[in-house]
Formats: sequence, structure tokens, C-alpha cells
Amino acid sequence: MRPERVIVVDWSAAGRPRTGKGSIWIAQAAGQSLETENPATRHAAEARLAERIAAALAAGEQLLVGVDFGFGYPAGFARRVTGQADAPALWDWLATALHDGPDNANDHRALAARLNAMWPGDGPFWGNPGSLDHPGLPRTRPELPAGLADFRATEIVARAGAGRAKSPWQLAGAGAVGAQMLTGLPMLSRLRRRFGAALAVWPFDAADAPVVMAEVYPAMLRAEVAAAQGEGEQRDAVEVRLMALALAGLSARGGLAPLFAPDAPREVLAEEGWILGAGHETALRAALPAGVDPPRLRDDCFAMPQGVDWVPVDDALARLRADLRPVTGVQDVPLAQAAGRVLAADVTARRSNPPAPNSAVDGYGFAHAAIGTGPQRLPLVAGRAVAGQPFAGAVPAGAAIRILTGAILPAGVDTVVLEEDTARDGAAIVFDGPLKQGANTRKAGEDVASGARALPRGHRLRPPDLALLTALGVAQVPVYRRLAVAVLSTGDELVAQPGAPAAPHRIYDANRPMLLSLAARWGYAPVDLGHVRDNPGAIAAALDRGAAEADVILTSGGASAGDEDHVSRLLRDGGTLSSWRIAMKPGRPLALALWNGVPVVGLPGNPVAAFVCAFVFARPALSMLAGAGWQAPQGFQVPAAFAKVKKPGRREYLRARLDAEGRAEVFASEGSGRISGLSWATGLVELPDEGGAVAPGDMVRFLPYGGFDLG
Repeated sequence: MRPERVIVVDWSAAGRPRTGKGSIWIAQAAGQSLETENPATRHAAEARLAERIAAALAAGEQLLVGVDFGFGYPAGFARRVTGQADAPALWDWLATALHDGPDNANDHRALAARLNAMWPGDGPFWGNPGSLDHPGLPRTRPELPAGLADFRATEIVARAGAGRAKSPWQLAGAGAVGAQMLTGLPMLSRLRRRFGAALAVWPFDAADAPVVMAEVYPAMLRAEVAAAQGEGEQRDAVEVRLMALALAGLSARGGLAPLFAPDAPREVLAEEGWILGAGHETALRAALPAGVDPPRLRDDCFAMPQGVDWVPVDDALARLRADLRPVTGVQDVPLAQAAGRVLAADVTARRSNPPAPNSAVDGYGFAHAAIGTGPQRLPLVAGRAVAGQPFAGAVPAGAAIRILTGAILPAGVDTVVLEEDTARDGAAIVFDGPLKQGANTRKAGEDVASGARALPRGHRLRPPDLALLTALGVAQVPVYRRLAVAVLSTGDELVAQPGAPAAPHRIYDANRPMLLSLAARWGYAPVDLGHVRDNPGAIAAALDRGAAEADVILTSGGASAGDEDHVSRLLRDGGTLSSWRIAMKPGRPLALALWNGVPVVGLPGNPVAAFVCAFVFARPALSMLAGAGWQAPQGFQVPAAFAKVKKPGRREYLRARLDAEGRAEVFASEGSGRISGLSWATGLVELPDEGGAVAPGDMVRFLPYGGFDLG
């Protein structure tokens, strides 16, 4: 479903009318609007929900109603009470058994004691607040009756993702939910009967009705709630508001479907239910709208201290690294569309890999305790265990079963002997012992355990990462929106269209296609601002467009201080400009500025200098702005195949490639106008700031194009 409206309810079992703390809160999100209500009684809240449901049906809208209490109990309870392993049957039973007046007066504790009496011992329910004493209802947690668990399967998943989920048997104490369930489940019964097929309670009904009710757990948004809660504001009110916004946000972008497809057996869902979003906490958190304005860089983020003239390369890089941060928003994308994207949050495993203990080889499985040293003979049981076709029975101690690679270990098997190490005499296998316990098996979660961090925030997703996340049951991931990088070329001397007629005093615009290609190669969304002549008004209009359509602007040319360097002048007059004179060759002038709050990197106009500055400065800066962190180029030491005497004071980058012996040879000319050297090279040789001589065979640092993500 893709509801236009989302309602989230925080329930209360209060014994008298109450607002504020410990009361019922209802939030409704629709588009950009958000309403919050605080009815004083359960009767008033149920009536208000019924009104909202009827209004949605009348308007032909889809509505999702999330309620913050459990819709089912651990397996075995419903059958004991009603004779059916079916949660809706239990709701109907409770609706008849509970007395709950319009003034909130109710007998849920007496009802819990009555339910306890159906079990041997003290029964499952417990908890009396204060000095109250209810016969048949223990004050503290009793020993659970045989066959009953403390938590449902969904609560175990929710506790792993958000923590603090309470047992449905607990009626009192901080965070207890048992009383809310006993008073809330009858409401589900009444609304389900009232609206018939128009209302589905998921997962007991298919989520294909106009109105769907589902269990929610706002604690999944604990960090966001803590950050958003204002002084004096009720936490429950913040929780329902943010959960409604999160679900509405997922619905708006079509991301609700995975939440309605839990990895749980049908019989578990039919009796225990499921928390909507359990295992998808990151998706819910990422769907929330920003609580603050999008991050912008400080106006002085590029300013160098007074008196600084020439800036060493390392100082410039350190300054950029310290002052830049991500400037893009967050979105959820399906895993199939996530290659190359940057994770906006840690991703945790939804299931273990492998999900169950299994065999690492083709062979025979048995219980290790049944074998010893020397020749061993184990009779074979009928059947076999195959990947995707588990053996349904148990293997007796002292027997073995045929098992193939990847098959789940049957009950009674903890060790596997390799097929090649055995012989068969028809009814049994024979092999030499001893064999190490657990040999040739894989443990559940030995790769990654359910709930463990699989990949960290800031990681750029590669094909192997997609394989890992798929194996861990992750269907979608929160990623930073792809960084939009605008590229602008300026100058009267440029001809924008390749192959167009060009007079001798004109040159073709080589920088713009190069920089656009680099942006795309680095995984960003290139925005072509085209070429503009040396006209301040036209350049300003192009910068305005770039600031509106992109997250960062790259310019080439006009970054120095000449008569026609309009880019620098505009950035100084209309933005905030810091012209860095970098102590490097090639690429001395580098303009760094903000234009309408958007960072601008003014690269030199010479293509070789623009290329080198893009790799040395723009690439790590863009990586920071995109959320992937600082990415320094990879380099390694190789012997030189050239000789050079270098003056001190500037770092130099020479176009280079490795010869057949793995030595770095450099392009014949260091002229920054020789573009062919960029194509000839496969990387750069970086010579340090200090002066000195390089002789053939001396070790130099080689930065391959591949280290810049340009193979």
C-alpha cells in the first residue's frame, strides 16, 4: 500500500481520564501537514479513530494506522485461551471479557488474574503498581508456564534493532506494555467488526484494504525523539509525531513494501503478529524529514589566516579536510540501485550469514560425541541433507547422514567428515578417527551475525557490498543523495562546440568535458552549465543556476587576478572568495568560495593544471561534501627512470607511467599546455616540497590514475 495519510497512536491503560503524561496521543501526517491530539479516555480515542477511518474511506484515501502496543502474544497463549492459534480470536475474547467504562475505569488486572488461572502455577502475567494487591496476579515476574516464551519473535528482532522492548506479560513498571495490550486489543476487535473488509489488521489480514492497522514501535526512533523533544514536551507526543512522519515519508517515496514483508513463518505471524518496521529501523530513521536546515558551509570556511601567502599543498589539504562536511540530503534506495552510492547510516544485518549451521563440504554428518580414535563405522540413516532441502528428522547418536555442501546441519549433527576421507560398506561409512568437533561445518552467523553492523556510514557501495547486504537480508539502504557537481567554463578564447570552426586565436573548451567526465566517474551527478564568455552578468547568471541545481560548482579559467579574470572578481564581490596561491606545479591559482551558500572551486584554465588540481584538491573535497569522507590518493614508491633537478618551495606533479620494469618514466615536456601528456600518462609522480636531485633508480612516489578512481 501507499497511504496518503498515516495515523500513529500511543495507547494508555490509565484508570481515569488523563491528558499529558501517561495518556493517549494521536498524530496524523498527510503530505506536509501534521496534527496531534491528546484524548482523555480510551472511548474518546476509539471514537476519534473511527471518525478518521470513516473520513478516509469517504474520501477514497488509503490510510495506515500504527498503534503502539502488541497485537499478539507469544505462541501458545491464544490457543490456550480460545482454542485457536489465532490472534483475532483472542481479541474477540478479550473484547467480551474486559470491562472498560467511558471514564477509563477498567478491570484489566482482574482479567489478567483470570487468564493466569488458565495455566498451572502463577501464570504468565505479573505486575501490581504501588500498594495494590490483586489475588492471582504476582507482583514480580513468575516462572513462565511451560511452552510460553517471554517475548514474541518480532520483539526479539525489535530489541536487537532498537532495544528495550518489554515482555507482554508485564503489567506495571517503567515501559511496561501488558496493560495497554489488554485494554487495546478489544479496540482492534471492535474496529475490525465495524468496518469489515474495508479495514485490515496486518499481518493477520493482507495489507490490501483501504485502511490498514499495524503495530508500531516508536522506540526505533529513540535517538531522533531525544533530539527533537523540546523542554516540557511529552515524550509520547514526540514519538507518535515522528513515527507518523517517518511512515508518511516512506510511503511518499514508495518505500513501505519491505516493511510489510517480514522474514517470519506464516504461523508465527498469524498468532504473534509483527511490529511494522522491525528489522528496518534504519529505513524509518532515514525517512524522517530534516529537523534542521540543510547543512551549509561557513562563510569563512575557505579563508586562510592573515599573512599567509603561498600555501603548501599539505596545509591546503588539511584545511579543506577540517572545514568541509556533507551537504547532501538522505534517501532510501533499493539495493539494486545502490551501487556507487554513499551510506548515510550504518547498515545492520537483518539475518545472519550463514543463517543456520551448515556443511562446508560434501560428506557425512554425525554427532562428534559418538566417535573416538582409530577406524570408525557409523550406520547411515535413510535420506540426506541438501542445500535448500533440509533433513526433517534427527540423526541418532552413533549414526551418520549423507550431507552436501551448504545443507543445514540436521538435529544430532555437529561434525562432517569429507566424502573423500570415507569408505562405504553399503549400510555404513568407515573412516579413521579422531576428527575435530565441528570439522567441515560453518556456524550460524560466523560471517556476520544478525543485528551486527555490516557496513559503516560513509562507505561507498561496491559490487561485493551488494552481495554482502543481499546475503544479510537487506533490501534497501539509506544513502546520501548523489552529489550534484556543476561545471562551468568561461573565457572569450574558448570554442564550446568540439569540431566547430575556430580561428587561430580561439581554442576548444577541453576542460568542461574532462571535468564533467571526472564527476561522473567519481559517482556524482554532473550538471553542465556550459560555456559563457567573459561577461560578468552572464557568468553571474550561470553561477546562480549552478547554485540552484547543484551542491558544488567547478569552474575553470578566470581564477587568477588578471583584467579578464571575472570569476574571481564576481566571487569576491558577490560571494565569499579566498584565492589560494598553492605552492605546487602545475596549478598555482585555486579559487575557493561560496556563491549563494554553495561551494565553488575555481580551477586553473590550463587543462593540465585543471586536471592536476582536480585530482589533488577537488576529488577529496567532493568526497567530503558527498558524505564519503576524505579520500587521499593511493601512492607507492617505485624507482625513477628519469633524472631531474628540482628547486625547493613547491610540490611538483609530473605526468608519468610505469615502464616494463616497473620504473616511473615521465613525459618529455613539463609544459602545462601539453594535454597529450595527460593521455600518455597512467599517473603522476609527486615530488616533495623540498629541493633536490632525482637520478635514475632513486625511489619516487607514483600516484596511479587508478588511485584516483580513474583506471
